[in-house]
Amino acid sequence: MTPLHDVALMRLVAQGLAGPPAPDAATAVRALAAVQGQDLPGAVTSVALRTEGHRRTDVLAAMDGGEVVRSWPLRGTLHLLPAEDLHWMLDLLGPRALAGLAKRRAALELDEADAERAREAVVAALSGGRRLSRAALLAAISDGGVATTGQRGYHLLWFLAQTGTLCLGPTEGTEQHLVLLDEWVRTPRRLDREEALAELVLRYFRGHGPATVADLVRWAGTTVRDVRAGLAVAGDRLERLQVEGTEYLLDPGTAARLDAHRDEARAVRLLPGFDEFVLGYADRRAVLDPRYAERICPGRNGMFSATVVVDGRIAGTWRWAGTGRRRVASASLFTEDEELAAAVPELAAALP
Repeated sequence: MTPLHDVALMRLVAQGLAGPPAPDAATAVRALAAVQGQDLPGAVTSVALRTEGHRRTDVLAAMDGGEVVRSWPLRGTLHLLPAEDLHWMLDLLGPRALAGLAKRRAALELDEADAERAREAVVAALSGGRRLSRAALLAAISDGGVATTGQRGYHLLWFLAQTGTLCLGPTEGTEQHLVLLDEWVRTPRRLDREEALAELVLRYFRGHGPATVADLVRWAGTTVRDVRAGLAVAGDRLERLQVEGTEYLLDPGTAARLDAHRDEARAVRLLPGFDEFVLGYADRRAVLDPRYAERICPGRNGMFSATVVVDGRIAGTWRWAGTGRRRVASASLFTEDEELAAAVPELAAALP
């Protein structure tokens, strides 16, 4: 019988945090289907940790080159994903994210006509391969007659990305500029609904498994019915595993990869906030004692702290203090461990 502890270790291998790393950033992101992207610097580190070079510059180059894009395809939340996958993910998952649109617009005192005027202004401002900062694009929308004060501006950009007009493109300094999706992604994959469901299911469970149907439902913002439909198409390409009465799905080769890389999976590692190892699942019991859930997400406010992982389990959080040469990382561990706490500054300094 597979212990729950092995579920955690297999996830590290499946996600590319242990075992052979991906040859490049685009491959690392593709293996996970999508990577949490709310915090861009953390997302870049998360991807770099899963690549051979462990270089942030390689991840940024993949974004600047259009191989990896950042948009709102899952749960209406920012993610990094392979450029060619954005269209079909928006088609498949976007309608649920847009379900509460009328109520949100009413609260913002916007209507459909405002949104379409904003779209016209955006297309006019960006057509021909132009790219603009968020502030500059909001100014163009405002000049087009649609107020962007308060939360209106963010909502309009989110809506236009969600409906296939915009995405986040190349970086300039610490900011990503916005571009027209169809100009930036020139060779999108087009999948019918059945193909898209199967692709979502296979990519998620291969890159995150062992995981449950409920985990994928939460991660993608989809339904149990749709996941079951995708599994029916996926057939026997996934393995099923029973652990403490719960069914998990995973790539058939994951257990063997863990056997080959168990020592590496058990090693101490630091992860940035919002990493897929933490946020990629609805049920985190395999990697986190539920008693400490609020330690990694204080007040359950959606802001996740960077974590210390030991033997596949989250043992505490860590953060930077100070600036420049005086910047030092420190840990807040769930249980006292002087040796582990002492190791954190050096581990943090080695992060990409």
